[in-house]
Amino acid sequence: MKSPFLLFSALSAMLGVTMGAFGAHGLKALLTPQMLAVYKTAVDYQMWHALGLGLIAMLQLYQPAAKLLCWAGWLMFAGILLFSGSLYLLAIWHVRWLGMITPFGGLAFLLAWLLVVVFAVRQRIGERQ
Repeated sequence: MKSPFLLFSALSAMLGVTMGAFGAHGLKALLTPQMLAVYKTAVDYQMWHALGLGLIAMLQLYQPAAKLLCWAGWLMFAGILLFSGSLYLLAIWHVRWLGMITPFGGLAFLLAWLLVVVFAVRQRIGERQ
């Protein structure tokens, strides 16, 4: 099975750059400094996790059948949607209840990175045997 995560990585990074430029040039005069900081957090996390998706895609070249990496990729993609997406909407449209969704995105990020750690530890243990 071919991994979708390189595509998701590239699209997420491209969208992150777009959202960053939009925030810096189009929203700077429209948002309060507090909401601009929220927006910037969304961009920052989206960009870092777009790179994380790229890492997962590259690791899958090495271990294409690794279920841990597959789960990590889906969790990281969900984290981008939930965490960054909810913060974008919160900052731009002031939809306050979306702030309740943001922690679920953060949890998805943490679980994704944990699965990458478990994958790495298992690879290291396998090398020793």
